Amino acid sequence: MKVVFFTDYSVIDYSVINDILRANLEIAQYFEPIIWFKRGREDVMNSQLVVEVSGLKKSFGKFEALKDVNLTLHPGELLGFIGPNGAGKSTTIRVILGLIKATGGSAKVFGKNVWKDSVVIHKDLAYVPGDVYLWPNLTGGQTIDLLLHMSGQKHTKRTDDLIKEFKLDTSKKNRTYSKGNRQKVALIAAFSTDVSLYIFDEPTSGLDPLNELIFQQKVKQLKDSGKSVLLSSHILSEVEKMCDTISIIREGKVIETGSLESMQHLTRNAVTVKTAKSLGALQKMTGVYQLNFKNDQQTAAEFSVDSDQIGSVMAFLSQNQILQLKTTPPTLEDLFLRYYHADNEQKVGE
Repeated sequence: MKVVFFTDYSVIDYSVINDILRANLEIAQYFEPIIWFKRGREDVMNSQLVVEVSGLKKSFGKFEALKDVNLTLHPGELLGFIGPNGAGKSTTIRVILGLIKATGGSAKVFGKNVWKDSVVIHKDLAYVPGDVYLWPNLTGGQTIDLLLHMSGQKHTKRTDDLIKEFKLDTSKKNRTYSKGNRQKVALIAAFSTDVSLYIFDEPTSGLDPLNELIFQQKVKQLKDSGKSVLLSSHILSEVEKMCDTISIIREGKVIETGSLESMQHLTRNAVTVKTAKSLGALQKMTGVYQLNFKNDQQTAAEFSVDSDQIGSVMAFLSQNQILQLKTTPPTLEDLFLRYYHADNEQKVGE
């Protein structure tokens, strides 16, 4: 997979690019690190929605990669986009970027058509994919500076601070970098820019836990400064911690969108309880699942309960003199696994 650079052509110094091309004949073959653009975007942010995707479809021959994708991203919002491999996350993002054309439906960024108006859109957008390929004969520092130059920006103290925080040795050539270090180059370049929309597709792939934390901190800073972020990630704890809104995609369809809190109300809470009296009647109560008694007297139990039934269950527990009680709302992982657990399990909330 290769990168396509979209930029304001007036800012490119073609003599610099040609020199690099002559010195690095593999550049056109290997490069796919990041898409980003120069400042000068007065006409871009005139729409209430930053990203608006409706009924999106994409087919490759007879294969339907996207069947019905609906997404919205508001200014200053951090949207988490999750799903298993092959669900359609990256295809959706590539349509949003204007890299591939949708078969049906619509996709807009800043109120503009992603396919027809990509040049305007790309002036105010930064993107980092999960697999970054760099010019092998350039150093990390040269690559960062080249990307900044191509976007009409300069290497600043902010860039130096990012290099230090991510602990990247910029003197090494790209061909010597591990996958994690290649990701760092792209992330440093992206975080050095000042745009309105940042799109990250599995951006922490290859990073160690410390650098994952730094990434999370930088994304939080973007959100705090009013930027919009679309984050596609398989690290559910990362999405759960950072995102305002979460969209779950399955087999080319977005099957649920909402805040984690709203999704939690649609599913089950875990309960661990100990009472003075028997809890045997729990076996017949509506909304109680995975009931496991911890003793013969049936006074200690673990179970899950539908959120809309938790009130009646708690009333029953109170009648039996609660001695110990612990309730745990579902995590994003719990929600995700429930959607994907079994083909014959009903959709949450139905």
